[in-house]
Amino acid sequence: MTAGLLTAGPMTAGPTLSGARLDKSLVDKARSLRASVAELLVTAPELPGGIGKANAAAAQTSRAAARDLVLELLDREAVALMTSGQDPLPALDERTLVELVLAMLFGLGLLQVFIDDESVENIDVNGADIAFVTFANGEKLRYGPIAENDDELVAMIRSAAARFGLSERRFDAAQPELDLRLPDGSRLSAVMAVTERPVIDIRRHRLSDHTLDDLLDLGTLDEDLARMLAAAVRAKRNILISGAMNSGKTTLLRALAAEIGPAERIVTIEQALELGLDRQTDRHPDCVAMEARLANTEGVGAIGMAQLVRRSLRMNASRVIVGEVLGDEVVPMLNAMSQGRSGSMATIHADDSARVFRRLAAYAIQAPERLPLEATNLLIAGAIHLVVHLDTAECPTASDTAGSCDRGGRGRPRPSRRIASVREVVGADGPLVITNEVWRPGPDGRGVPAAPLRDATTALLAAHGYEPSSRASIGAW
Repeated sequence: MTAGLLTAGPMTAGPTLSGARLDKSLVDKARSLRASVAELLVTAPELPGGIGKANAAAAQTSRAAARDLVLELLDREAVALMTSGQDPLPALDERTLVELVLAMLFGLGLLQVFIDDESVENIDVNGADIAFVTFANGEKLRYGPIAENDDELVAMIRSAAARFGLSERRFDAAQPELDLRLPDGSRLSAVMAVTERPVIDIRRHRLSDHTLDDLLDLGTLDEDLARMLAAAVRAKRNILISGAMNSGKTTLLRALAAEIGPAERIVTIEQALELGLDRQTDRHPDCVAMEARLANTEGVGAIGMAQLVRRSLRMNASRVIVGEVLGDEVVPMLNAMSQGRSGSMATIHADDSARVFRRLAAYAIQAPERLPLEATNLLIAGAIHLVVHLDTAECPTASDTAGSCDRGGRGRPRPSRRIASVREVVGADGPLVITNEVWRPGPDGRGVPAAPLRDATTALLAAHGYEPSSRASIGAW
């Protein structure tokens, strides 16, 4: 299936950089240049510490210096070639070499080619010579090799772990797991030692500045639901977003957060930084992003999600946003929501909106508090106001452009993401959380109005600008 370096099957050409195919000779030359430039950067007295972790200004200075050094080395080589009567490298190959060397020094080497490709959605690497790339339209192709060997692949990821994130992270036999946000917002997961070969998975997740209007244009929800959710955020309702993998939970969370006023102080808590609300300084000028931390080489210094949620309660936060509920942080999160942090939000993995509560209960009973089901349900009922569930659907045909399908970067329709269900939590009764499904899946799977909101909720949302349409107010679907 794979033919040569970074090539796919006969249906498509291999990836390019600056418009040039990445053949073995260019990659080998880039590796040689990288070694020379890295040595020069480390020994240059005027540069701030070479290519290691540094602040943004220092990193930009080092990158600019590296580019100049690559160009200087290529110029010297061109002069030597012409002096001996040989042709210099074509300009296209020179530009490709410059970009590739910079990717090897400051990015993820050949993987950077895919990370920078707008049409790529997921990258899965099973060793240095096997990479599967899934495009936004669902097409999946195999490429490789993306590193000279597995040792180089591990070294590349280890370098990224040292440079990206809020603190340096280990990736070795003693700490064989790594979760990391890349500078562009993509999420990297890597494992070694517990697998025969190093495995890397990258979700190319951009720090997109989506709003509910953007999701309305994409067909994720209808206008009435968009207005209702916007009012719920302004009214400081606690919202839990559920869905399967790649269903758009983080995108919806960002869109809902866009309704939060700039005067509010937001604290975000994540296993690995992904949301990026703190980078939207115009929209969220007072936002603090916190990231869980693993233990150091001595096995100390770990700071988990639950500890960060508890810490957020001492930070004068108007709202606490948990990127994804994954375990024992559920109890302090629910306590935060019910103890003065109204308007908080989180996401959770679940196959449908009704199963969210079982997932929360399963996490709560594993927490140090070991809450039984009845106590967890009482906590849920006092903390969560709305559960918003996302689902996906395959496009029936390539010609469907009526809003039910998104367009992938390679010209084909891709599975659509849509809000299928919204539940209003109204109370708890022993082993059950009592809810009203106010939006439920319609004929095409997209949410349509169902049971009406409670009178108190309707009045509260109306005070924050929500007037339901006649269709939504009937609740007879």
